[in-house]
Parts: sequence; structure tokens; C-alpha cells
Amino acid sequence: MTSIDVQELTKDYGTVRAVERLTFNVRPGQVTGFLGPNGAGKSTTMRLVLGLDRPTAGTAAIGGHRYTDFDEPLRRVGALLDAQAAHGSRTARNHLLALAVSNRIPARRVEEVLEQAGIAEVAGRRIKTFSLGMRQRLGIAAALLGDPAVLILDEPSNGLDPEGIIWIRELMRGLAREGRAVLVSSHLMNETASFADHLVVLGRGRLLADTPLRDFLDARSRPRVRLRSTDPGRLVAVLGRAGHTARRGDDGRWTVDGAKAADIGELAAREGIPILELADEQASLEQAYLDLTAGQTEFAAGARTISQEA
Repeated sequence: MTSIDVQELTKDYGTVRAVERLTFNVRPGQVTGFLGPNGAGKSTTMRLVLGLDRPTAGTAAIGGHRYTDFDEPLRRVGALLDAQAAHGSRTARNHLLALAVSNRIPARRVEEVLEQAGIAEVAGRRIKTFSLGMRQRLGIAAALLGDPAVLILDEPSNGLDPEGIIWIRELMRGLAREGRAVLVSSHLMNETASFADHLVVLGRGRLLADTPLRDFLDARSRPRVRLRSTDPGRLVAVLGRAGHTARRGDDGRWTVDGAKAADIGELAAREGIPILELADEQASLEQAYLDLTAGQTEFAAGARTISQEA
């Protein structure tokens, strides 16, 4: 099993400190979402892990080794940082063949990943004719080429259509189930919530959170239950006797703060009160993320007054 281990990682560009004493691990068998506002240091950190920049201090290791120590790195680590980096005059197949030869990867893998990425039918076309989504699929195919134990993907769903987004989501989950370590940087909070097991959140180059997704949400959400009943009057009275306050919304649903659905359901069942709808509500990843990073955003739009005139 191979992990990414970042220890006290620091990077200065002149007088600007892009990353400050970062320490976290990306473990095998799970997808780690890598989040943070623009300028938080995510891209710098990924470049340091991949040996594209040298740290000012600290270390970034993959399976206990620096990326630059690997003779055939694509067999160890697959990365997508910039889907536009491929040479536009090459065909997709030749681009992958060149990568395969340089890392002693069998040529048959080229056809396998072209098929896996859904671009086998256009493999003979020049890359400069590709749409952004097609280039993104090609970049993912290149990351998969060496069948690596570690994947580092920067905004992998960028430019993909809805079918492509579902595909990359299931691909990342499948790679984690196979025991690989998958680090995924994204600005799409709802999408990240659909595939991430763990979160690493940065702000102004510092670590803000390193925690399982579920724990991250639970820590930033007060329990709340949403419900509907055919006998709301009796239900409200029962809840009141149990110390709960129910509030009615405009849509006819009731909410109870500070409670869990299991507790409310038990009370209703004990009193024989019919329940049509009962669910726990929790802050979305977007809400929890914005709450955490509110003071860490380098660029933020000012409030805009919207005219009410017709």
C-alpha cells in the first residue's frame, strides 16, 4: 500500500510564503478531497509532491520516496495537473505511446486506457482538435497509463459533460476500492461531497482541516429534523412535552432543531402518530467549507445591490 506523506512542507517564492509547514497524509483505499480558496496553496503543494518545484523546507514523499527518485514515475504515480499540456499536433494515441515508451509501459496499455477514458474512437485525431472535455479525458487516460498506486488529479471534472462527471466520480471511487491513494483538488463542493471519503482543507498556505468528510460536516452542523405528519397538532404537542420545539415552514413541513430523526421517529411511533416524511438535515459541504474558510479567501467579490425595479 502506497500513501502520500507531507511533513512540515514549506515553500517560499521570494518574500511570499505559498505553503507553510503543511503536514498531512493521503492514505490508500480512499479518495481525499483537496480543498481551499484560490491562492490557498493547493497547486503549489501538488507541484511539490510531484517534484516540479523544490520545497523551501519539509518533505513530500510517495511511499517513502521522493517523486524524482523514481526511474519510471508513471508506474508509481498518475497525475493530471493541466489538460492543455499535451502537444496539440500529436494524435491522442501517439501522445500516450510516447509516455508509455518513456516509462517502459506495454503499448497495449495505451489502447486499454483510451477505451477506459471513452476516447478510443477519436484516438487518431490531433489533440488540437479536441474539446476541453476530450482533453480532460486524455489527461485522465495518461494518469492511468502506468496502472499507478497513487493518483493526483487537479479539477478532473473540468470541461466534462454530465455523463463524464458521473464517469470520473465512479472511476475515482473504483480506484480507491482497489486500494489506491487518490488525491483530488476541486472547487466543486457538491461534486466533492459525492466522491470524497476524507478532506484536506488549506487556507493561505496553512492546513485548516484534515478529517473524514462525515466528521467535517458533523462538526459544522447543528442537528435538525425535517418532517411531515397527517396529525401535526398532536405531534407538536408530543414533541413539546419531550422538550422539542417544532416550527412550521411555508411548504407544510416542520423542522425541529437539536434533534435526530431516530429520536423523533421513536416518539411518534410510541404515540401512534402517522409520519409522512422524516429526515435529518445537515449543512452541505459548501456551507461547511465556506464557514471554515470565511477569513482565508485571498480574492472575494464585494456585495452587490440588486435593483428591484421591473
